[in-house]
Amino acid sequence: MQQARLIRVEPITDATWRFFLQVEGKEAFSFTPGQFVTLDLPIGKKPKERWRSYSIASSPDGTAIFELVIVLVEGGKGTHHLFHEAKVGDRIPFMGPLGKFTLPEKIDREVCFICTGTGIAPFRSMLQHIHRHKLHTQPLHLVFGSRYEADVLYREEMEALAAAIPQLSYHIALSRQKDWAGYQGYVHGIYEKLYADQRPADFYLCGWKNMIDEARTRIAKMGYSSEHVHLEIYG
Repeated sequence: MQQARLIRVEPITDATWRFFLQVEGKEAFSFTPGQFVTLDLPIGKKPKERWRSYSIASSPDGTAIFELVIVLVEGGKGTHHLFHEAKVGDRIPFMGPLGKFTLPEKIDREVCFICTGTGIAPFRSMLQHIHRHKLHTQPLHLVFGSRYEADVLYREEMEALAAAIPQLSYHIALSRQKDWAGYQGYVHGIYEKLYADQRPADFYLCGWKNMIDEARTRIAKMGYSSEHVHLEIYG
């Protein structure tokens, strides 16, 4: 178990905040974009009652600081503690980095990142890394789904990355915004149109279980095998 100190908190919306943690005793925190950490929070006696896992929303930058983006879950003990009880300066034990939801070393197929809400966290890490290291890739598509425009996380940054990474296209799907000039509906309609020709691609899905379950079914019906569909489920 390692220790990290909570050094900064930045609200994005009332229910979604950015948490910045600095690993103690290290000059740099090394991880692969797409991985997660498991926090040990003071919310229970048994380990499984205390452990909460969150994707790292930042990319490795040579420092010991990493970012998490977390949404307040109604009735969730972990997020209640982080939003209402944790304070800057607190030390938080954690395990990590963990997980294999990562890109291959050589990106030789198109990649479609599909996410809802805070599911954008691992993709933000991956795209920052691609941009920082000027990695060669095939075309990339980021498809972000939310209910309202105000809940589009990291929008300005994603637009800037899309302008800076020639291979990257950024798509927003809003399901309940009436005065939205962009795509109205769920994420599924966007990737189904993008890959209607069934050209080679890998699909990375991150977000709520219902979205991922439906996306898996739809992508299979489009003719893609499960080996080209990668999952990270929240909740």
